[in-house]
Amino acid sequence: MALVVLALVLFTRERVPLETSCLAVMVILVVGFQVFPYESGGEKLRAVQFFSGFGHEALVAICALMVLGAGLETTGSLRPVAAVLSRLWQSSPVLSLLLTLVVAAILSAFLNNTPIVVMLLPILVGTALRSGVSPSGVLLPMGLATLLGGMATTIGTSTNLLVVSVASDLGLKPFGLFSFTWMVVVASVPGLLYLWLIAPRLLPDRKPPLVDTAPRVFDAWLHIGEDSSANGKTVAEVRKLSSGKLRLLALERGEGMQVSRLPTANIRAGDRLRVSGTAEELKDYEKQLGATLHNINDLEHRIDDDHPLLAEDQQIAEVVVTEQSSLNQRTLSQMRFAERYSVVILGMQRPPGRPTGSAISDEILRSGDVLLVQGAADRIAELKGEAQLLVLDASMDLPKTNRAGVALAIMGLVVLLASTGTLPIAFAALAGMLAMLALKCLTWEEAAAALSTQVIMVVAASLALGLALERTGGAQYLAQLYVALASGLPPLAILSGLMLVMAVLTNVVSNNAAAVIGTPIAVNIATQLGVPPEPFVLAVLFGANMSYSTPMGYQTNLLIMSAGGYRFSDFVRVGIPLTLVMWGALTGLLALTYHL
Repeated sequence: MALVVLALVLFTRERVPLETSCLAVMVILVVGFQVFPYESGGEKLRAVQFFSGFGHEALVAICALMVLGAGLETTGSLRPVAAVLSRLWQSSPVLSLLLTLVVAAILSAFLNNTPIVVMLLPILVGTALRSGVSPSGVLLPMGLATLLGGMATTIGTSTNLLVVSVASDLGLKPFGLFSFTWMVVVASVPGLLYLWLIAPRLLPDRKPPLVDTAPRVFDAWLHIGEDSSANGKTVAEVRKLSSGKLRLLALERGEGMQVSRLPTANIRAGDRLRVSGTAEELKDYEKQLGATLHNINDLEHRIDDDHPLLAEDQQIAEVVVTEQSSLNQRTLSQMRFAERYSVVILGMQRPPGRPTGSAISDEILRSGDVLLVQGAADRIAELKGEAQLLVLDASMDLPKTNRAGVALAIMGLVVLLASTGTLPIAFAALAGMLAMLALKCLTWEEAAAALSTQVIMVVAASLALGLALERTGGAQYLAQLYVALASGLPPLAILSGLMLVMAVLTNVVSNNAAAVIGTPIAVNIATQLGVPPEPFVLAVLFGANMSYSTPMGYQTNLLIMSAGGYRFSDFVRVGIPLTLVMWGALTGLLALTYHL
């Protein structure tokens, strides 16, 4: 139990990678039980049993479903849905928001939340930028709608899979794919109405990084005259005049003759320097060198109020780092990102709590970070075509391949096999993964990138902690303690309290960890009360999915926070009322279903 407390504390520490915390928990468990063996009822708990989580059916299913989701995302299988929503947003924004929330919830019942959010973000951001309004009123409700839908089926989230798998390991009858769907659907009606009608009014008008789509960096000519301080100096000496900041792209002499930009090259009167920089930097260069500044395609007129700087064919876009992004856990310099895509990195925005160093190119990027870039239209389009990059700009184009229909059919078959009981979800998802790879919906490299080390380590460590709690009697003791504290209350109140405890816990620590630790405790609480364990297991499942109130509650919350320019308080302001709505509705539905 002390290790459980330590794990939950470590899981809340932003400075300690979650994977490292999980590994530390695993090491303490295996070494501790190896050095201090534990035996109960004549049966020894072997330390090697804590590794069983890595081969657990739930983890296999979670990994296979992550790859299937990546296949749908890579092939652009959801583009038809996105295209319909895009057209509706341009004609009726209010009704379109409701439809977007409903579609997001339905899709999230069968797919991982991340590809749904990745599909909808460009539509919502592009629509907002085209209409000149802030996207902050729609992005957060959309993200929370995916969390509502995710709890509707056993495959909606990894949390659901873990809870039903652990419950099955403890001897409960296995839950079917749609065993509790109707309860979530009914409870989600007031939840979605709240997100549609009330939540946007609770959110202040936040300014996301992409609020201004005007170019920030310009190319221009500096014309060197007889009186210029650069006349007769070398390129190296001219750079010193600008304190080393001058970005010289070309040196032109006469009618289009290019001169080498070597540091020793001499600059003469009549030369033209092609330079790049912000408007302020270019004006500084003009003053420092005593030159005249001209637009690239207009050498007759000097830059002034009547002839402002122009950046033809240049666009601004956001590149959002996701878990599956090729940028995740790497630096821009390692990727040679700016050189590879011929873009300029204007800045970076990080979620609160993540420090930003002075050199953006050397910062290790993580999920939720947002890069602001500028480049030619074709280069931005190339960025958007990369399946592993989430790019937001004023357009609403989404990538699509000729394998989209195949990927969608495979996913539909997986759901059909699991829902009819023909195959367990782990087997069906694994077969679907093989089919996507065999039919070239995605490559092995893309499949490997879809697997989240963080999710794998959290699941394995949580299963190990759950096993330790169950086998040592810790789960039984905590159940007795909870029942004692709630003595005199009816079973329904105890169940409702357990759901609320899980809802609070899941917003602070990993929802998977909270669910796996909470499931054996829930079964023991039901045993203590002499009531069926199923409603208590579902209380854990529902509560562990209520990651509405903090940006770290769920991985897509961080993406939404960065793309929408939200603050921590925005999640609290919108998330707590939603938690209360869902908590009350699901408590009533569990009471009605199980006659509590």
